Amino acid sequence: MIRLVCGALAAMLMAAPARAAEPLRPQTAQLPGVALRYVDSGGAGAPVILLHANTGTIESWSAQIDALRAASFRVIAFDRRGWGGSQPDPATGPQPGTVAGDLDALADHLKLDRFDLVGVAGGGFVALDYAAWKPERIGRMIVAATSGQLAEKQMKEFSARIEFEGFRALPPVHREVGPSYRGGNPEGVKRWMEIEEHAQQKGAPNQPLRTPNTYAKLETIATPTLVLAGDADMVSPPEMMRIWSRHLKHATFDFVPDAGHSIAWEQPEAFNARMLAFLARR
Repeated sequence: MIRLVCGALAAMLMAAPARAAEPLRPQTAQLPGVALRYVDSGGAGAPVILLHANTGTIESWSAQIDALRAASFRVIAFDRRGWGGSQPDPATGPQPGTVAGDLDALADHLKLDRFDLVGVAGGGFVALDYAAWKPERIGRMIVAATSGQLAEKQMKEFSARIEFEGFRALPPVHREVGPSYRGGNPEGVKRWMEIEEHAQQKGAPNQPLRTPNTYAKLETIATPTLVLAGDADMVSPPEMMRIWSRHLKHATFDFVPDAGHSIAWEQPEAFNARMLAFLARR
């Protein structure tokens, strides 16, 4: 069932930020096939794991990490294998592995029984893949600004209709960052480009999903899920996300005005308000 959530109400429920905390120090977990770089705020709060976009790393989540810590959550984020500071290690496991597999190994390493999951763009592909595989480990899930990488004819045709000639050849910043943000926040755009430029290591392959994401697969997911769209997203516009999210059993649909594909980076206050309000429901 898809429900529209009032953004204003979500904003009212957002926890007020406390004094800025010390930045989290990256750590490395030696997992099968990878030396995985991650950050973990620790503590007794409910754990939340963040899954970055294909153009991002841990650094993309700074505003969400601050907001979750201020709201007393335990927040964890990691660089996927071959991204940022996470180094593939063929001596300890097969390559390229899957992000879902690395996520599960990290949860075991941190001794997490259950956790909430937040995935944006390519991280949303993984969130859906993992929730279908290990539903017993997920409490609540947020999937934002993503096509879900659905292996469905309907979704592929939708993408083909909205992409103009040369779209995929555009610099990532023009595909993924909305025009309002590009025009109004040059410093933020500069930092986004710096992160994107060093996100995927040279020659690192994309990790596949464990199994293709399909409508039938989504229909097995019973996790309460917030599906969050950006209304200026040229890659995964709201209507695309409505189509696939109708196949989730317990989906709440919302959108962030004037946000492109990099929704959490462009509109952190609006994104965080919706994120915290949804995660607070127990």
